Amino acid sequence: MTPVDFVAIGHVTLDQTPRGTRPGGAAYYTAMTARRLGLRVGLLTSYGPDFPREAIPGDIEVLSVPAKQTTTFRIGQPRVGQGGRSRELAVLARAADLETEALPEAWRDATLGALAPVTGEVDPSLAVAFPETSLVALPQGWMRQRGKGGVLAPQPWEDADLVLPRVQALVVSHEDVEPFEKDALEWFQQVPVGAVTRGADGAVLFVNGERYGVEPDVAVEKDATGAGDVFAAALLVAYNRDGNAWDAAAAAACCAAASVEAEGVAGVPDRAGLEARLAAYRRRLGI
Repeated sequence: MTPVDFVAIGHVTLDQTPRGTRPGGAAYYTAMTARRLGLRVGLLTSYGPDFPREAIPGDIEVLSVPAKQTTTFRIGQPRVGQGGRSRELAVLARAADLETEALPEAWRDATLGALAPVTGEVDPSLAVAFPETSLVALPQGWMRQRGKGGVLAPQPWEDADLVLPRVQALVVSHEDVEPFEKDALEWFQQVPVGAVTRGADGAVLFVNGERYGVEPDVAVEKDATGAGDVFAAALLVAYNRDGNAWDAAAAAACCAAASVEAEGVAGVPDRAGLEARLAAYRRRLGI
């Protein structure tokens, strides 16, 4: 394994959607976003022979823990309820756990990294395995329990106290955090930068625990899957480039908005595309 700039850790998945089955997973979306933004990317994951390996570009270095099957989700149609839109998720199959021992030594000095579980597969102690890396945690996979028929339901994030002291940023969706709002406010006190993504309503940014609104970019939505993961990766990349949390949140909002305008990862912009979109966003908002 060779050194990389960005390490994504979590299962790549097969997502069964109303429009067909395609690759997914928070680690997949964060890895693809970092790649589009010009970084050398490593992906620590696990999948089976049913996963289309060609969906991961050859310049992303992949280490996959062997598994008989790929983690597979059934994603229901969006439904409108209190707090906005939500979808029923069910886990139909699961690949192997990702333990600290699987992380290559060459990747432990990466500049940036994402802990991106989807179904509890990422060992929380991996947060300790990166002594100098700026990490973003996307804890949704630690905040879900598998019930009857594989349907996912909320559960408390039990290992937050282990992970949070080791990460620079925390990004959660409003759907995942809604049952745990009091806990979430405490989480955001423990990290330099955090965000609650709210889809078409933008995001809430936390800087050293202080709360700020993030305006959404204008987008014609075609597929919102993975937008929060794209937001998280773009936030981490931009924040570590310029050190300005507010500018980083604006870049993340624009990157996520671009991603929803096409299926899967096809809409994730490259750096030039993001800069152009960000300039238009700033003009529109007068900032």
